[in-house]
Parts: sequence; C-alpha cells; structure tokens
Amino acid sequence: MNRARVAAAGLCLCLVTGCLMGPDYERPPVDTAGAFRGAPSSAAGKTTPGAGQASPSLGDVRWSEVFRDPTLQNLIRTALVQNLDVGIAAARVVQAEAQLGITRADQLPAVSIDASASRQRLPATGATPAAEVNTWRAAGSASWQLDFWGKFRRASEAARADLLGAEWGARAVVTTLVADMASSYFQLRELDLELDITRRAVVSRRQSLELVKLQERQGTVSMLDVRQAEQLVYVADQTIVDLERRIAQQENAIRVLLGANPGPVPRGQKLIDQPHDPVVPSGLPSALLQRRPDIRAAEERLVAANARIGVARAAYFPDIALTGSGGFQSSALADLLEAPARLWSAAASLTQTIFAGGRIRAGVKLSEAQKREQLLTYRQTILQAFREVSDALVGYGKGQEFRAQQELLTESARDAARLSDQRYRGGTASYLEVLDSDTRYLTAELGLAQARLGELLALVQLYRALGGGWQSS
Repeated sequence: MNRARVAAAGLCLCLVTGCLMGPDYERPPVDTAGAFRGAPSSAAGKTTPGAGQASPSLGDVRWSEVFRDPTLQNLIRTALVQNLDVGIAAARVVQAEAQLGITRADQLPAVSIDASASRQRLPATGATPAAEVNTWRAAGSASWQLDFWGKFRRASEAARADLLGAEWGARAVVTTLVADMASSYFQLRELDLELDITRRAVVSRRQSLELVKLQERQGTVSMLDVRQAEQLVYVADQTIVDLERRIAQQENAIRVLLGANPGPVPRGQKLIDQPHDPVVPSGLPSALLQRRPDIRAAEERLVAANARIGVARAAYFPDIALTGSGGFQSSALADLLEAPARLWSAAASLTQTIFAGGRIRAGVKLSEAQKREQLLTYRQTILQAFREVSDALVGYGKGQEFRAQQELLTESARDAARLSDQRYRGGTASYLEVLDSDTRYLTAELGLAQARLGELLALVQLYRALGGGWQSS
C-alpha cells in the first residue's frame, strides 16, 4: 500500500510539474574591455586598493547631483510628472503586468458555478396527458489543462521578461527625458548668453556710429566710414532678431518636454555659472551592462524570445486536460439538496495533433529565428552603448580643451578690437580695420559661448551614455 501511495504521489507530481520544453536562458558572453576608450586614467574605473571594487561611475550618481541648477532641477521634476512619453511608458508597464496575470492564469484550473430554474409545459401526446415540469439546478464545474510539457510556464517566463523589459524601457525613457531637458535648458541659456553678447555689441556699435557721424560732419572722415559703421549696427540688430526667434522656439521645445502648451520658461544660473566637474569617473564597461536601461531591456527581450521557443516546441506534444462537474438537479426546490438529486461527471482527455501542414515546425523555426534576432540586437545595443560612452568621453575632454583655446582667442580678439579703436581714434588706421576687428571679436565671443555649451552638452551625453538619470533624485 505504501508503495502504491508513493507511486500515485509521484504520478500526480509528474502530471502537475511535468517537464520544460526549450532551452534555459544563459546570458551570452560579451567581450568588454578593461576601460572605456577616451577615459582619463583617474576616471577609468580603477579598483580601490584593498576594497576589491571598482570606483564609482558618473552613471551611478543621481541626476540632482549632476545638474545642480535649482531651476533646471525643478524643470526636470515637473517633466518627470507631466511628460507624455513617461506616461506612455508607465501605461506599457501596466499592460505588461496585466498580460503576465493573464498568461499565469493558464497554469491554474478554471472553476465555475451555475444555478438555473426553469418551468416547461409538455403537450399531450396520445395517452400521455399534458404536464408542466419544473427543473431546479445548482452545479459547479472545473477544468484544468495540465502543463505537462511546460508550455504555460514558458509562456509565463516570457511574459515576466516582457514586464521587466517594459520596466527597463520606462527607465530608459526617464534617462532620455532627463538628458533632453538638461540639453534643452543649456541650449536655451546659451542662446540667452549670445543675446546678451549681441545686445552689448549693439550698444557699443551705436556709440561708435554716433562718433563716426560726428566726425563726418566735422569733415575728418568720409561717408564711407559712416556706412561701414552702420553695417556693424545692422548686422548686430539682425542677429538679435534671429536669436529672439530661436529662443522662443527653444522655450516651446522645453514646454513640450514639460507636457505643457508653448510659453515662457524660467531661467536660473547663467551658462558660464553652471557647475560641472572637469574630470568625471566613467567606471568599468562591464558595469554598464547592469546599469544602462536600454541594454537591460534588450536582454529581457532576449529572455522572452528564448522562453517562447519552449512554447513552440511544446506544440509537438499532446494536450492533457482534466474536467469535472458536480451538483444537484431536481424538479422540486425542496428536494434539490437531497441525495437522489446529486449529479457528477469526470473526464480526462488527451489531444494530439497528427497533421498541421508543417505549422508546428514552422512555429519552432520562427521562435528560434526571433531569438537570434534578439541576441544580435542585444549585442548591437551593447556595442552602441560602448561607442556612445567613448564618444562622450572624447567629446567632454576635447570640449574642455577647445573651450580653453576659444577663451584665448576671445581675449586676443578683445585686445585687437581695443587697439584698432585706439589706432582709428588716433588717425593711424582706417575704419575698415575697426570693422574687421570688431567683427572678429563678436564672432569669438559667440564662439566661446558655443564652446561652453558644447562642453556641457558633452557632459549630458556622457551621463546618459553611462546609464544615469533613471535613479530617483
């Protein structure tokens, strides 16, 4: 008897658990270098002596510690609440949660109850008189498709991976939003700086124009000098109009990120006052695989595709189902729960597909091809991530060097413009020389503003490439 019980228990366990079709997921090997190309030696993720852990990466830092302008922080917080892309990503996570619940329910029995009452009149037929019959019924039924081959468990595994992928996808949206908001804000402040520079130039050029007009009336210079001075003013005025247009359009772009209608945007610190570290830690490439949201989302899609191979292969094997029902049925309500009114049924079924025109084989082939696609996509995402980090590191380092050279150029152009003005006032230079020096100086100042913007944008790109931004502020 004990042996029979053990055998019966083993049979039940086998029916319930069964086996799993398809391969178990194993993370594919990835060739990672020891450090990112372009990373400074002080920020390449060296291990701390005795600690055995890599130095922290900029991607591990909360965005509020990277972008320290209070106005920019408020804009980012507002965008995280109101941005439509973030809302769409959150809705996709909810959909994936619901789909996981639907898929997981296939592993459990389906139980239902029903109750009915009917009254039927039967006509008279020959010697049988007409009669009225009452029928009272209360019953329950259950059906269970055994997951003997692991089809439903593999489907749940795929749905669970889809949910994790949706969650990482939502984090990727947040990372992109933080980077886009910071970049847009820095671009707006750079345009503001260009506008301030140009307006100062207009004031200076108008003063020069009045001086040249006075000299022309006194006969010391020709009308040509007046016309050249006017050109300087008109060019600067034209630049102001264009900058005002670009500023309004940039504000509208920021408002869209905020999930709001076009309108003005508050300002905080000036572009030249935006704090940022000259050297930032990049960490190790291997850590990027765990931190960057798009890589994690791509891996979860690979996990789901791998699990669906098992779902496709399970179609080769028969479906095993158990069904049963029981209850009471009587012609009188008072007798409904009496023993004679009891009814029940139980059944087991096995369904095996014999011929499907190659559908099952094609389904397996399709799922395997989809896994190969997701594997290649996963590797491509990693390579692209490594490239983006390297490009951002190079851009940030070289951007600092370029900005330093532009500062020297601007200082030289400022001094040249001052000397040209002195020479013109002393009568040893033509106004054409003043015109050329003033133009070069304004161009150098605007170039310096753009160089400062480029440095900040490279920092934003580096932060995003390292997978930063989705951590809570």
